[in-house]
Amino acid sequence: MTLVTALRDVSFELKDGDAVGLMGHNGAGKTTLLRAMAGIYTPTAGQIVREGKLATVFEVGAGMDPELSGYDNIIRMGLMMGMSPNEAHASISDIEDFTELGDFLQLPVRTYSSGMIMRLMFAVATSVQPEILLIDEMFGAGDSAFRDKAHARMKSLISSSKIFVFASHSHELLREYCKRVFWLEHGRLSEMDASQIAQIGPSS
Repeated sequence: MTLVTALRDVSFELKDGDAVGLMGHNGAGKTTLLRAMAGIYTPTAGQIVREGKLATVFEVGAGMDPELSGYDNIIRMGLMMGMSPNEAHASISDIEDFTELGDFLQLPVRTYSSGMIMRLMFAVATSVQPEILLIDEMFGAGDSAFRDKAHARMKSLISSSKIFVFASHSHELLREYCKRVFWLEHGRLSEMDASQIAQIGPSS
């Protein structure tokens, strides 16, 4: 049996006001780190201490039941995010407006395209004001009109959230949204100087 260690000796502290970008090649550990921070993965050594309401936007389809309708998944994911039943139901109107999915919200999610699923996931994850927001490379999906809406929503959310962590290969988005940058390489983390963000070249 081959043992793969995704993260090694990773240690950091985030405080209110931090907007952190995660950089690194594919397989460097960015997604694993986000999932550990979200409580999806349990570390085999050390501990993760997290305080505050959390929202995540990970890969398309995560957390959804494809057999349930869009409306049912809104409630389901809202409860998973820590909303009360009343809060989850109250979020429906905003999510309807933002996704523009119309009658599709009455249909099972298995009938959705990946773009429609991403719209719904993003809308649910950003329908409340989390204290901690974790996003894994989600801005590249969807048409240009939706990306513009997503960017505007994210700017508002980031400006009012306490901690934001964003894994991305887009240097432009990292420069736009992040004040700190963590570089991951073969599971090891180092922090780039904040002044280096402006010096990051175009995405490869």
